[in-house]
Amino acid sequence: MKVFGRELVLAPSGEASLANPLEEYFLNNKRRRIHKWVHYFEIYHRHFERFRGRPVNILEFGVNQGGSLQMWRNYFGRQAYINGVDIEPRCAELGGRRIRIFIGDQEDRDFLRSIAAEIGPIDVVIEDGGHRMGQQIATFEEIYPHLSEDGVFLVEDVHTSYWPGFGGGYRKPDTFMEYAKGLTDQLNAWHSREEGFAVDEFTRTTKSVHFYDSIVVFERGTVVEPHAEQRGKRQFKTK
Repeated sequence: MKVFGRELVLAPSGEASLANPLEEYFLNNKRRRIHKWVHYFEIYHRHFERFRGRPVNILEFGVNQGGSLQMWRNYFGRQAYINGVDIEPRCAELGGRRIRIFIGDQEDRDFLRSIAAEIGPIDVVIEDGGHRMGQQIATFEEIYPHLSEDGVFLVEDVHTSYWPGFGGGYRKPDTFMEYAKGLTDQLNAWHSREEGFAVDEFTRTTKSVHFYDSIVVFERGTVVEPHAEQRGKRQFKTK
């Protein structure tokens, strides 16, 4: 059932609620402030739902007022551990039950490696930090290899790849968007016939890359060399 364009579900009591629990939490939030583009909630739920109720390790870059950390704790459930990263020292006060905060610069690769070493395999990363090109690329390169086998790495606000104030620009070579486009080639490296373009660790451990308005999502998984098969009877004879 849809009301004003939003999908609703009926509880056993007959009471209607939003089909997306993240959007419902956000719209009813009276706790710490959450600042998100509204169309993100559908994307979050699409890629994160399968982790709900599991013992998962969540890492979000960009703590801000701490509201999204509370939202993730509510969404993923009691077995989830939530980790936040921010450069603002005051954010250290926003930890709590199953929430811990790391303070540092996300473009500092040693700092990123120390986080990965401390918290172990990570199931979900939400990269909502400083949104500058060097920050996004460094965070992806250092943290992505530490995802669990079926983990998800979501980079949001990639529209800054088009904003000069953040180091962006349309098709500017060193933006995160251009970096991500290059990784789609690497996803298909099994089929390369070009010298110097070969299968690597990213190819073997990445099942898919999804592009949305302002978001890129990487889904991990073990990938073996693809092969084609034929089944059934031949209909036409080859001359």
